[in-house]
Amino acid sequence: MKLNFKLKKIFEIFSLLFICIFIFIFQINTQILNALPMENDKSENIIEELRLQVPSKYKEEWLKVEKNVWEPWLSSQDGFLGRELFWDKEKEEALILVSWKSKELWKTIPMSEVNVVQEKFENNVKASLNLKENPFKLIYEGELDKQG
Repeated sequence: MKLNFKLKKIFEIFSLLFICIFIFIFQINTQILNALPMENDKSENIIEELRLQVPSKYKEEWLKVEKNVWEPWLSSQDGFLGRELFWDKEKEEALILVSWKSKELWKTIPMSEVNVVQEKFENNVKASLNLKENPFKLIYEGELDKQG
């Protein structure tokens, strides 16, 4: 009888352990399956998100140099669809949303080329405002995937 009780207890422990492992594995696989479609689909439109510090007193100059430097260069890039500029007066912060045909086309642009345009932008700003440093500091850069 003692042996029967011990076997029953061991069976219960293993059953509980098996159920826990099964639930754990199922949960991990569900998360992976839900994440895969977004990661593998590089043909979807993607939006580059940039946030900059833009003091009120320099807002107009920022808009002018953005238009004269970044706009022409972006327009010449394969996969570029458009961009939108926003400015938050309270935070003195700009939001730039750049739409690309695909992440693949966006990411094929060499960083060395982007850096050349950024340097031109900064030099124009500093010369125009008679400053030694670029007042428009990058706060955040990321990407947004279109949903639905």
